[in-house]
Amino acid sequence: MQEAVPVDLNDPQLFINRELSWLAFNERVLGDASDAALPAYERLKFFAITASNLDEFFMVRVAGLKQQLASGVAETAADGMLPADQLAAISERVHAAVDGMSRLWKEELLPKLASHGVAVLTRDKLTAEQKAAAKTFFTSSVFPALTPLAVDPGHPFPHLRNKSLNVAILLRREGPRRRRNMLEKSLAVVQVPSVLSRLAPVPAPAGTVLSVLPLEELIALCAGELFPGYAVEQSAAFRVTRNWDLNVDEEESADLLSTLQEELRRRDRGAAVRLELEAAASMELETALTGALKLGSPDVYRMQGPLQPSDLMALTELDPRPELRVEPFVPATPPVLRDEEPVMSHIAKRDILLHHPYESFDPVVRFLLEAAEDPNVLAIKQTLYRTSGDSPVARALTRAVENGKQVAVLVEIKARLDEANNIAWARRMEESGVHVVYGLIGLKTHCKVALVVRREGNGIRRYVHLGTGNYNPTTARVYTDLSLFTARQEIAEDVTALFNMLTGYSTAPQWKRLAVAPMGLHEKVLGLIQRETDKARKGEPSRIVAKMNSLVDPGVIRALYTASQAGVQIDLLVRGVCCLRPGVPGVSENIRVTSVVDRFLEHSRVFAFGEGAQAEVWASSADWMPRNFVRRIETMFPVEDPLLRQRLLDEVLGVALRDNAKARRLQRDGTYVPVPQEGSPVRSQMVLLELARRIAESKSIETLMRHVAAPEIPAEPLRPPAAPVPSAS
Repeated sequence: MQEAVPVDLNDPQLFINRELSWLAFNERVLGDASDAALPAYERLKFFAITASNLDEFFMVRVAGLKQQLASGVAETAADGMLPADQLAAISERVHAAVDGMSRLWKEELLPKLASHGVAVLTRDKLTAEQKAAAKTFFTSSVFPALTPLAVDPGHPFPHLRNKSLNVAILLRREGPRRRRNMLEKSLAVVQVPSVLSRLAPVPAPAGTVLSVLPLEELIALCAGELFPGYAVEQSAAFRVTRNWDLNVDEEESADLLSTLQEELRRRDRGAAVRLELEAAASMELETALTGALKLGSPDVYRMQGPLQPSDLMALTELDPRPELRVEPFVPATPPVLRDEEPVMSHIAKRDILLHHPYESFDPVVRFLLEAAEDPNVLAIKQTLYRTSGDSPVARALTRAVENGKQVAVLVEIKARLDEANNIAWARRMEESGVHVVYGLIGLKTHCKVALVVRREGNGIRRYVHLGTGNYNPTTARVYTDLSLFTARQEIAEDVTALFNMLTGYSTAPQWKRLAVAPMGLHEKVLGLIQRETDKARKGEPSRIVAKMNSLVDPGVIRALYTASQAGVQIDLLVRGVCCLRPGVPGVSENIRVTSVVDRFLEHSRVFAFGEGAQAEVWASSADWMPRNFVRRIETMFPVEDPLLRQRLLDEVLGVALRDNAKARRLQRDGTYVPVPQEGSPVRSQMVLLELARRIAESKSIETLMRHVAAPEIPAEPLRPPAAPVPSAS
């Protein structure tokens, strides 16, 4: 047993700033865009994801910090930084990241695309033939859709929509009616129509497969046609990011759905928080835009390359060549679900675990579709946090109503950035007869749960689906998540009680098997960590392995520090934000934090407490963050089948811990370094894709598990590489 070192675990230096940790995660995403081993369009995908991630970060996190400053109510983060300090650090870090993105685009991605015959051009790189063709295309297909907007005392600066792409133009009057002051210039703005394709075709010269000109470049090239009688002094593309958070008082709202719809309409009028500007724009143009948008120079981010690069993914639709993208894969269907027998008949025999996207999400949809058609099914209850635009899940629920079943669905209409989509689905389901509710006031319902009540013999039996991800077949192909099907009575009783609490009036019960937030999940996690701490102090084997998206909660972090001080070996697989500082002598030297960023978004939450085969394994919809413990309805559920539990230990956690190809290890100073490659390279997601292939070929899961060369969780501590002592910041 190790004696705990007397250290103040509230010391701000023991915590990494949340916002800077998130930016470090986004830098790891950009790292995959820099990976020369990846195909060109896969690199472009990660480049686009990096930019889209920054959009949401500014719309929510930066906007929140600016609101705190404006209100004068400044919250101190766990690491001791005030909002002003965080905004300054964010600005410095993001400017460096945007400079890196500009270099990557100019020096690597653009030449890489060109080497494959794909030319993404700028207006100054067009040949005479291309320029003539571009102007013809502008006149016939773009000009009629444009609305030039003057900016002067009679025409106030337009209120531009969030994330809209625009072209700013400085003009000077020509001819005898020109102004007395020849140096006086006029500002105009042209919004790039989102209804048009972002990429305009231009003739491809010999040796080029595809040539395109971004629409903003085309508008800038032809801007003179929009303002006859004026000379175009300069033009530059720009983009505005606004505060996109909602402000809804649920307790004062008589109709939450209508209130939220009204707030969504107002959201586009939120305050500007960032200006992205073409790198070549003059300071004169920048000053005019920042003055109109009420932004300062730290809020301006100049980019050498296309703004809103996610639109460039349209290249993959124009260019089908397989060598420019990753090899496609077909998710496997486990042996137990391949026959024509209903899914519920298999669940009645034993629990079933699916690991998405390696295993297909289709059985989840099939489970609901079969329930909708089964004459013995009496009721279906489900939560929906995010779902796809053309959702087979929602269609199954509608079909169940048509077949006379009782259907209750909790739609979380406050799911950030998906509010409008969820409102639309809620309205449609209500119109079809589904009983739709919106959850508990003040709490988001984030758990992923479905309950099917079926008449069998002289009684009823309940079938449950519990997930770590959304009921979204589209994201289930790119997010790693878990689905557990079970008919265990105690879990079914807990799920029934959960739905009664969500749809009616009932107090939280004494949960038999589930842990539910905010009614005890935090306490359960702390208790499991404490149990391992107590075992270590007694000299008994102890171990914690936890996989999640984010680790922010100060209480959990302090509990992990205490466990480390007691000698518990702790491995944390945290994809994104991690505020815990590992490797601090006397505090966290027994904690290792690893992040894997790869082809699929690591999204599953799996927690193992205990050593070897005795480990207790849980899966959850919740990360270890204050919002998940306090402001959301979440579930954490045990995986009790011995075979499935061992599968999680070996396959989901064990393989990830062996990754030395895509894994990065968090250092004491908040930086991430590649995991040392000892022995053969292991890329965990490729290992799991190979495992999915074996699943597709196997005849039974038992046979498969006996032959899978998946490692156990290492019992010996994995010593992190040396790292510098963290600075005071």
